Amino acid sequence: MFEDVVIAGGGPAGSFAALILAQAGVRVRICDRAVFPRDKLCGDTLNPGALAVLARHLHTSVVLAASIPIDGMVLTGPGDVSVHGRYGDGVHGRAITRRALDQWLITTASAAGAIVEERTRVIGPLVTDDEVRGVRVRGKAGGEQSRPARVTIAAEGRRSPLASALGLARQPSTPRRWAIGAPASLLESTVRSDAQLRWRFARAVRASAVTVLGPMAVDVEMPGRPGLLLAGDAAGFIDPMTGDGLRLALEGAELAADVTLDVLAGRISRTRMARELGDRRRARFRAKWRFNRAMRRLVDYPAGVAGAALAARWLPGLFAQMIRYAGDCETSAKCREPVNQ
Repeated sequence: MFEDVVIAGGGPAGSFAALILAQAGVRVRICDRAVFPRDKLCGDTLNPGALAVLARHLHTSVVLAASIPIDGMVLTGPGDVSVHGRYGDGVHGRAITRRALDQWLITTASAAGAIVEERTRVIGPLVTDDEVRGVRVRGKAGGEQSRPARVTIAAEGRRSPLASALGLARQPSTPRRWAIGAPASLLESTVRSDAQLRWRFARAVRASAVTVLGPMAVDVEMPGRPGLLLAGDAAGFIDPMTGDGLRLALEGAELAADVTLDVLAGRISRTRMARELGDRRRARFRAKWRFNRAMRRLVDYPAGVAGAALAARWLPGLFAQMIRYAGDCETSAKCREPVNQ
């Protein structure tokens, strides 16, 4: 069946884009190799800005009930340095497992009308006359099939097969950071050596096998090509150590969905669509990208962490403003938790 939109990847970006499109009456199909619910490493924090993005399109009561509040950030480092910055004014983020968040989003997208194909691996794009016209998939029954569509959204994460196949993404030489789940001995010894973290992990019990994800960073020059748009980490992953990864993924998916609606309505041409998305992403995210890079460089060195501690002590107002900016509080007009909880 020919769809308006096919989305590769049912994680937060793919499901959220599908939700927005389905709510607008678009025929949309999600293809994902997993079976939901499933566990996923990294991205288990919704900062205040991410909650505000979700609240623009759906009720967040389920997510609030399945999560715990976060009032800010704690930065620790050598020499027992500890810096605690709060969002303030009653603003909170939420901590939630990806298993719960992803299940909620893909279920909500399905309820809005999106078709969800699980156990369906996207293996490549359908290309005609140098334009992407859908995807090639391999389902649980085996054998290759086609999923044609007017617009394709690649949201399969930082190692997107579609972005790689079309030469849109590359892995930079730096930074070379990794995410580790269910700590191995090296990470456990590192935690024990930090006086600020040692007590917090005193009763920690490994709940699963060790999992590793990395290198984290991915660079994308153009977030798509004619017929195809990138969303989520597939559109570029900048190692958001400030905890705003899901906000960038969700709002990036929102931008991709908006451009898709313009393409389907004939307001933007297929040849212009990727450049339009790139322009909108830069306008929305450029300042935050620069801030994240600066913060990453700051905490790369013990002196930087010590300097942050001094800033918190001697310039508390400035430090509080930085924490609120890191938490994307400005994306919510009232800088409060969403009211539709």
